[in-house]
Amino acid sequence: MSKKQTLNDYQFIDGSRLSSVIEALIFASDEPISGEKIRTIIVENEEQIEVDEGTVADFVEKLNQRYDENGLSFRIEKLAGGYTFVTQSKYHYWLSVFQHENAFRKLSQSAIESLAIVAYRQPITKPEVDQIRGVDSGYIIRQLMEKALIEVGGRADSPGKPLLYKTTKHFLRHFGLNSVQDLPKPREIEEILKDDDMAEHRQLLLERQLMMEELDEEETTEEIQEVNLGEEEEEGEGNKEKGEEE
Repeated sequence: MSKKQTLNDYQFIDGSRLSSVIEALIFASDEPISGEKIRTIIVENEEQIEVDEGTVADFVEKLNQRYDENGLSFRIEKLAGGYTFVTQSKYHYWLSVFQHENAFRKLSQSAIESLAIVAYRQPITKPEVDQIRGVDSGYIIRQLMEKALIEVGGRADSPGKPLLYKTTKHFLRHFGLNSVQDLPKPREIEEILKDDDMAEHRQLLLERQLMMEELDEEETTEEIQEVNLGEEEEEGEGNKEKGEEE
């Protein structure tokens, strides 16, 4: 069967159409399904048809055209290397109202900060994340792993061979990305932060920085007090020993 015949929406013996089969496979998949996987399923179960990944992509485009023509709220997008159904962006506000919080708000500021470090510096070890953040990130990393946003990607060659962390396919789906190359560039982030609408976010970052500085001052004060207390105790023990000798 020629590609031209295939693109005319091949009809199976049960009356279903190739476009509907592709649509059903994408709809039923719990995670993005690749064009190659769709092709394999169809070819292995229908001897009379020839399908390649390009054919699958063409039919996905035709399905999206049909959705747009009918004003539907969803479409098929390629995320994390496969096809999946997503709600069109203009409906995201209504979804956030329904869910009471959007995907970003489900993560704490510390979690987002740590996740961003892993995303941009992956693969990266926990000590490296700790060094960048200035605090221990063990608890946050465990949280991100529990949410399947990051995973272990091997071990570093450095002493102790610490675990290397990287983002997952679920991370790509969670933030609507097809690959990590789609992440905003640092310069783009700087431009976003300069926008007036980001004033609140800049204030939060400033408050966090001040809070960290205050914590550093408190820790320094506590260390000085501990040192002074230790010196007083040593001096007291020295006087006691001197008294016993006399």
